[in-house]
Amino acid sequence: MVERSPFGRTGHDSSRVVFGAAGLWSVTPEAAAGVLELLHRYGVNHIDTAAAYGDSELRVGEWMTGHRDEFFLATKTGERDGDAARRSLERSLTRLQVDHVDLVQLHNLVEEDEWAQAFAPGGAVEALAQARDEGLTRFLGVTGHGLRIAAMHRRSLERFDFDSVLLPYSAALLRDAGFAEDVDELLALCADRQVAVQTIKAVARRRWPADHDGPRYSWYEPMPAGPELRRAVAFVLCRHRLFLNSSSDLRLLEPTLRAAEAAAQGPAPEPAEIADDMARLAVQPIFDGGALERI
Repeated sequence: MVERSPFGRTGHDSSRVVFGAAGLWSVTPEAAAGVLELLHRYGVNHIDTAAAYGDSELRVGEWMTGHRDEFFLATKTGERDGDAARRSLERSLTRLQVDHVDLVQLHNLVEEDEWAQAFAPGGAVEALAQARDEGLTRFLGVTGHGLRIAAMHRRSLERFDFDSVLLPYSAALLRDAGFAEDVDELLALCADRQVAVQTIKAVARRRWPADHDGPRYSWYEPMPAGPELRRAVAFVLCRHRLFLNSSSDLRLLEPTLRAAEAAAQGPAPEPAEIADDMARLAVQPIFDGGALERI
């Protein structure tokens, strides 16, 4: 079973691996049923989906009739206007077949113009806070990608008391000194305020090589299942306040869950082991501050 830990100040003990339901983007109901069985087997009790994840909300919604009380349920909206964000949340509730979610998150809030619109009067933050007051969600969060997001999350927390943040976190990305410093400052702020911290891209290997002609189950090339992936998962989970969102590549879900089980029992990986893994797999940062910030 995957270890559980308090999800910030929400009062919920969440599995340290959060199921990243982008993996359900285009799967059949039958395939989704197999994923649910796997989540039950490993004790995963937290699902993270989004309005923009294809059929993901529909597949998760098929689980909710008989299993709603078993999961902390989170979704996201990419809307910045208040009315549009409210409509997005209401559509998500319909697709998820629930009367409320536990957490709704502003999806990838990193660009300056979008940030200003979201926090303006009549913007998404105001509208979602009203939705929370009406019982359509219990908590509010903010997510993002790229090397600027840790600093942007600090700005967001200065303007609004969000309950959670989500950002990329891996040994490869933390080699960028500026990003590592921003992450440390963000984590200190979140610890002080009991804000939950979710991480993504823990098992990213690199962007897809231009000559790759096989299937792509995520927009980046992930690490293969094996000892390098196990240590990449442990690298995140050895920071006891962090949660790891699973990859959209469903083939890696069970290896990630097994790695999380092992991480709870063993020591943190040595820096030399992580460095060797990155060299052996030619791991490269997938963000560079450029266009992929918006993904």
